[in-house]
Amino acid sequence: MEPFKFTRANDQHSAISSMGGNGVKVIAGGTNLIDLMKLDIEKPSQLVDINNLKLQTIETLPNGGMRIGALVKNSDLAYHPDVITKYLVLSEALLSGASPQLRNMATVGGNLLQRTRCPYFYNEGFPCNKKNPGSGCSAIDGYNRNNAILGTSAQCIATHPSDMCVAMAALGAVIHVQGIKGTRAIPFNEFHLLPGNTPHRENTLRQDELIIAVELPPISYAGRSHYLKVRDRSSYEFALASAAVALNFDNGRIKEARVAFGGIGTKPWRAILAEKVLTGAIASEQTYRTAAEAALSEAKSYKHNAFKIELAKRTLVRALTTVGGMS
Repeated sequence: MEPFKFTRANDQHSAISSMGGNGVKVIAGGTNLIDLMKLDIEKPSQLVDINNLKLQTIETLPNGGMRIGALVKNSDLAYHPDVITKYLVLSEALLSGASPQLRNMATVGGNLLQRTRCPYFYNEGFPCNKKNPGSGCSAIDGYNRNNAILGTSAQCIATHPSDMCVAMAALGAVIHVQGIKGTRAIPFNEFHLLPGNTPHRENTLRQDELIIAVELPPISYAGRSHYLKVRDRSSYEFALASAAVALNFDNGRIKEARVAFGGIGTKPWRAILAEKVLTGAIASEQTYRTAAEAALSEAKSYKHNAFKIELAKRTLVRALTTVGGMS
């Protein structure tokens, strides 16, 4: 770990003022950043502790949605009674991630910014375009069992690791940020970036911007939802494939659908094609399978992860069956 300067911000203005320089990182729970610093993947010249900022509240909005402060702990959000009632898929996603100890420290804002767990990203002995742009992607021709099959490029096939983000992608959350030039509201699907030719650029957050809150829109049927995570072991493991789904029914047909995948995309993957198939259809195994086929129609597999295509399809069918049953 490289030497660094440590400061503590007591308000948003002082935090944002400190963030303009190169090499400055903010820290809250530190559950991902500290690991990366220990491995010399992240080498900040300064850490700004933001735990004193007043960003720990969860509030219901006048329109029925929710606003979640960036410093809310994952455990507190997962067990919040309104989240369990109104956005069950989010609670389930949070509780499927990491361990109780990590969830007690990790924050919502940090979860949005966590980086891939691709083994080549973590190993300094291998080229990785996320760490060293232009050096190459070792995963493409290497052992890529856990890597992505959606949103990949010739420069990177690293999988996005978050469970929380999959649920928020399905829910159509909005990320609120504040910077020197003012505030921005970023639709969730526009926050994380596909790797393309610049895999080291993972999101649209600017150097001087701080995540202050996440807003969940009012979705009357989001209580009828589910997060299904398939992994090699039942706890403390990242997804091989996961699905977040919510369904709204009207006269026996699916009126509205929200679907997102985890474990298979280079970003939290909103499955718009699956949603289009489901909308207006009768709940049945054939409908769910057709939706799954559409969702994975653009998947590209590699030597060791071709199994993920069928696994993701079955994961989605099972999640949809759990929520909507079959006619």
